[in-house]
Amino acid sequence: MEKNFDLVVIGAGPAGYVAAIRAAQLGMKVACVEKDKTLGGTCLNVGCIPSKALLESSEIYARTAKELGDHGIQVNGLSLDLQRFMGRKDQVVKRLTGGVAMLFKKNKIEPVLGAAQIHQDKTVVVGDAKLSAKNIILATGSVSANLPGFDVDNERIVDSTGALSLQQIPKKMIVIGGGYIGLEMGSVYSRLGSEVLVLEALDRIVPMMDLELGQAFQKILERQGIQFRLSASVKKGEVHGDSVEVTFETEGKEGKITVDVVLVAVGRKPYTGGLGLKEAGIETDAKGFIAIDEKFQTTLSGVYAVGDCVRGPMLAHKASEEGIAVVESLAGQAGHVNYQAIPAIVYTWPEVASVGMTEEEAKAKGIDYKAFKFPFLANGRALAMGYRDGFVKLIADKKTDRLLGAHILGPRASDMIAEMVLAIEFSASAEDIARTCHAHPTLSEAVKEAALGLGSGTIHI
Repeated sequence: MEKNFDLVVIGAGPAGYVAAIRAAQLGMKVACVEKDKTLGGTCLNVGCIPSKALLESSEIYARTAKELGDHGIQVNGLSLDLQRFMGRKDQVVKRLTGGVAMLFKKNKIEPVLGAAQIHQDKTVVVGDAKLSAKNIILATGSVSANLPGFDVDNERIVDSTGALSLQQIPKKMIVIGGGYIGLEMGSVYSRLGSEVLVLEALDRIVPMMDLELGQAFQKILERQGIQFRLSASVKKGEVHGDSVEVTFETEGKEGKITVDVVLVAVGRKPYTGGLGLKEAGIETDAKGFIAIDEKFQTTLSGVYAVGDCVRGPMLAHKASEEGIAVVESLAGQAGHVNYQAIPAIVYTWPEVASVGMTEEEAKAKGIDYKAFKFPFLANGRALAMGYRDGFVKLIADKKTDRLLGAHILGPRASDMIAEMVLAIEFSASAEDIARTCHAHPTLSEAVKEAALGLGSGTIHI
């Protein structure tokens, strides 16, 4: 039996379920297809949410074990119940995915579970069900990228999903990849007692972020016990019983290390296979990304694509913004995404957050810019919390004073970056930020001081 809809969304992750809800709010009859058993996509089920739950729990454990004595708090007999540790993460995931299901019900969105096949006449087949729609949004997301020479079994050689559910804490762990996922999961197990070594092919970690920020970040992680080998070319990983032997090369010399677990975190790739895209006339590039125009429309009229399955940063909030933009455009509104105002965050401790241009990008574009850093060492709230590391770095156009970029390494950077995103979205100047009253004592005062440093001068250094 064929069912008719105004919009069919394929994928119920941050791009898909948000687009479906917004479309329903705008009066459209909507169906959302999801190949997995639960809604929420990678982010809610095996990505953003469970990893942040583990990061939070591991940070509490690490602080209790190492730092509370500085606050005059004595803890005896501290131990970790790994089963409850992982169980809390599962409960957080269950609550949020259940919340999406409730939102679908509230907004009268029809969830359709199963693998989708799209046809050129804009019908979508899911098992025995046939859905036709005026418009279709492809929001199929991404999966972990493979690494030749490493066969993921999610026991000894794991991907980001497997790393969320290890049955025991490894004594030694190698993380391949110095990006967001690798550093976050590496931090979790380092806090729990694992000896963690990060192998990164490039000569720096978090390569998409500001170089100065990344270098300072690495030094802090090294003080926490995480080891790094940069410019490392990994060759293979061989499982021998309860261990993995990793072969790699640095500076022309081959080395081998045996560890308990290897986490392969070399990025993600678009999930676009098995949808029948080619047969439907929807083009993809050599890496599998769906080709779209400036309005997110694919090469098949009336079919749009958003999120990780198209080019751009693979970030949940970017995906959601694209989904909303498409739906609002279909409803006759002005859908818009400002890619200069998309924040990027690493949820380690301290956190790292960035938006807009890096200093390297400003130099490459020949912009006459100015930059200033304000250290958290000079921030009263940070010192009261017990954190001395990190800084707020702002970059502005020297002629116009317009803010170009903001980079924060420090406590709660993920929350602090919102002010900077808003500033870039509305083309604020450094003086605008400097003249804005910031509550005292707060971490956000470091933002004001950095802005003052670009103009009249700081107060507290």
